[in-house]
Amino acid sequence: MLCCTEWKRWSPGSIVPDALYGGSYDVIHDASSPAAGDCCAQQSSARHNWEMNYQEAAIYLQEGENNDKFFTHPKNAKALAAYLFAHNHLFYLMELSTALLLLLLSLCEAPAVPMLRLGIFVHATLELFALMVVVFELSMKMRWLGFHTFIRHKRTMVKTCVLFVQFIEAIVVLVRQTSHVRITRALRCIFLVDCRYCGAVRRNLRQIFQSLPPFIDILLLLLFFMVIFAILGFYLFSPNHSDPYFSTLENSLVNLFVLLTTSNFPDVMMPSYARNPWSCVFFIVYLSIELYFIMNLLLAVVFDTFNDIEKRKFKSLLLHKRTAIQHAYRLLITKQRPSGISFKHFEGLLRFYKPRMCTRERYLTFKALNQSNTPLLSLKDFYNFYEVVGLKWKAKRNREHWFDDLPRTAFLIFKGINILVNSRVFQYTMYTVVAVNGIWILVETFMLQGGNFFSRNVPWSYIVFLTIYGVELLLKTTGLGPVEYLSSGWNLFDFSVTLFAFLGLMALAFNMEPFYFIVVLRPLQLLRLFKLKKRYRNVLDTMFELFPRMASLGLTLLIFYYCFAIVGMEFFAGVVYPNCCNTSTVADSYRWVNHTVGNKTVVEEGYYYLNNFDNILNSFVTLFELTVVNDWYIIMEGVTSQTTHWSRLYFMIFYIVTMVVMTIIVAFILEAFVFRMNYTRKNQDSEEDNGIVLEKEISKEEVVGIIELYKRSSAAPETSQLQKIVLQMDKYGQMSTTFLGRRSKTKSDLSMKMYEEEIQEWYEEHSRKEESQAPLQESASASTSSLKPLSLRQRSQTVI
Repeated sequence: MLCCTEWKRWSPGSIVPDALYGGSYDVIHDASSPAAGDCCAQQSSARHNWEMNYQEAAIYLQEGENNDKFFTHPKNAKALAAYLFAHNHLFYLMELSTALLLLLLSLCEAPAVPMLRLGIFVHATLELFALMVVVFELSMKMRWLGFHTFIRHKRTMVKTCVLFVQFIEAIVVLVRQTSHVRITRALRCIFLVDCRYCGAVRRNLRQIFQSLPPFIDILLLLLFFMVIFAILGFYLFSPNHSDPYFSTLENSLVNLFVLLTTSNFPDVMMPSYARNPWSCVFFIVYLSIELYFIMNLLLAVVFDTFNDIEKRKFKSLLLHKRTAIQHAYRLLITKQRPSGISFKHFEGLLRFYKPRMCTRERYLTFKALNQSNTPLLSLKDFYNFYEVVGLKWKAKRNREHWFDDLPRTAFLIFKGINILVNSRVFQYTMYTVVAVNGIWILVETFMLQGGNFFSRNVPWSYIVFLTIYGVELLLKTTGLGPVEYLSSGWNLFDFSVTLFAFLGLMALAFNMEPFYFIVVLRPLQLLRLFKLKKRYRNVLDTMFELFPRMASLGLTLLIFYYCFAIVGMEFFAGVVYPNCCNTSTVADSYRWVNHTVGNKTVVEEGYYYLNNFDNILNSFVTLFELTVVNDWYIIMEGVTSQTTHWSRLYFMIFYIVTMVVMTIIVAFILEAFVFRMNYTRKNQDSEEDNGIVLEKEISKEEVVGIIELYKRSSAAPETSQLQKIVLQMDKYGQMSTTFLGRRSKTKSDLSMKMYEEEIQEWYEEHSRKEESQAPLQESASASTSSLKPLSLRQRSQTVI
């Protein structure tokens, strides 16, 4: 959290005091001199000015990290206060809670989920309250951005317009005390999309919109062939009165659209095929062109576009971060020492950028960045700020194993266990045990009959295999040590599965039926076999890397679901029920009839009436079934028979939208896997991925010097960890100690390695672009300086 200080500006044409360049408050003035009061005032002013610079530099770096545009940078004291208020986790949680409240109101508004129905006054009041919170959020944003920047921010203006419409409708509902058709409720998603925590969703939506132009081109080609075949099918098959699929041109178009999803095949072909076997040529040619050629071409085009977008996005973010670092660097160098940043000023920056970072980690971060080993941090070194600042530092152990200091007998025992668990014989023995366990579970399951699968007696095989896994866990924990054992993701997985298996054993032994489901998790042990083959490891590594992004893509799909669910409820709520579609071609799927056969009453029930839009939960289930596209036309025809044939547009548009999103998801998975495979081929040494590891050695003299620096700047309480390092060195008679900085690899790290050669070209191109724009910015600043008040300065006029 950035803390607020007074935000004082210097105009471009004014004289900047020397104190602002950072040299003055390093000197301890003699209070007994005649000018001691003036010196103290100057020192206090310089310190205040540096605090201001530290804070602004930290804001620039946060803008670079979050990919925020620099024109949103706070420009004055009011803007800074609003910026700091709007950039903290409590404000983010308020945004998220308000957005979720507005979305969840659809559970309580008509048509509501029966158990959650609320009165109109209650849910309308809750909606107005949430909208007032959004008004407060936007007012803080306007105070931070300023009116002119606020109205130029497209997403914020869209949110403001939606807020205005929602306000009017909520007031109307509250006054009339009755609900009306409110399709605009589907726009509530914009409040969630605009939240800080949903940045990944915004990026997904941006990529979807960027991928639309080539997608639309191929989609128009697909629809063109569909229309041609619909006209041809109408002329060929409409004379056959027993064929309901091509009786009109509209039916031809609708059924060929459904045929594209293969949902009605071969039903759509059979009437004409029964009359003339050669009619199958029409359907074979149509599916070959539309389904197998154009649909795959669509995926290929989207994948190529997506791949290009990913690369351009990485380039844009990389250069944006570089520019942010340049802005921060200019604020941290001094007039006396313009060649680099001293540790004092770097430490001041981190106090604002990462307030929770301890003194030891600040110094280690500075040292890790300082590749030239000089007192000052150059701009070239500072460019690695984002890669280094996320490292977690720990002292390197002086011993190789945890048991090195034990007595010799114990040492030899644990050393033997260590050699055993690291041997290939032990590993392949465990793989064999897992494989045998898997085969045993398969045979055991095959032999089971329907009914109660869990007997009161615990199977002996369960106890045997669990004992083996328990012994393995114990050997690995003692041989490697608990810390090293749990530092491996696979070991964590093994530990979790073994723990669940033990809990399942307890559930069986003590007849705890609610926990029997844990027993079903036993086959998860089989996943360990995937470590044997390199390709499987790549697949699993890609899968684990994709989880966060897949979660955001899933949320993006749910947002589209929400929009279509609201529209579906407004138009189709209550139209589908048992025996509702007796005049349609899908009447059997909605039929609910009781009839007596002998002495028994038989119920013929078509369950498709359950696929309705009577509330938001039912709508989500129905939309998921439409996404799967198996027999989706039955749902469409059932609703159409009860409303109008124009209702088909809703279902067709939903299919096209989900096809776009699902194609993007497939393209994303392909891009991630291909990228991982290319990276592995290019970097053969990266087979064992231990993340980013950096080793730094610091001497006792360095640590003592940093402690003295903190004492001179009245920050002695912050030196406790540094003093512990000195005491540790004295204890073991060391003159230096080594620290390891670790963090996991990200897609950005892999991209840096993959595009290593191109990145240098991007940097050179970016530098040339900045040099060409510099004269224009200087002339623009000169022309506007006379028009601006002296209390403000331009963004490009960074004080150094």
